[in-house]
Amino acid sequence: MKLSYPMAILASLILLCSCKKFIEKQAENQVMNIVTNGYWYVSGYKQNDSDITASFSGYLFKFDENNTVTGTKDNASSKGQWSVNIANRTILANFPGADKPLSLLNATWTIKDSYTDSVSARTIDTVNNTLNILQLKKQ
Repeated sequence: MKLSYPMAILASLILLCSCKKFIEKQAENQVMNIVTNGYWYVSGYKQNDSDITASFSGYLFKFDENNTVTGTKDNASSKGQWSVNIANRTILANFPGADKPLSLLNATWTIKDSYTDSVSARTIDTVNNTLNILQLKKQ
């Protein structure tokens, strides 16, 4: 059976889109595997020129595949949500009702640099007019 030229183009486009979605899904699965295996800590946090990393001292974060994240310090835990957008290179974090310092993580963070054991991201807080830079490392 011969395909007409327009049908061949349509079939190629469908296959190309399917491949792109497959590749994006594989990348998402790889990111999920890296993020959800192990514990993370804040190795750096700056608001404009102020280094407030010490505010996060003692916190460990566990990201789960169901998009929940738990921040634990001294046997006290706070639950939040997280999600990743591979195409936009962003991570959304939200700890509802949390006080500082965890509330400082509530934002959509643009990933600037990432490895299997570290992430550097930034966001602009339009309420407080600050540039926030976050660095996470895997424990």
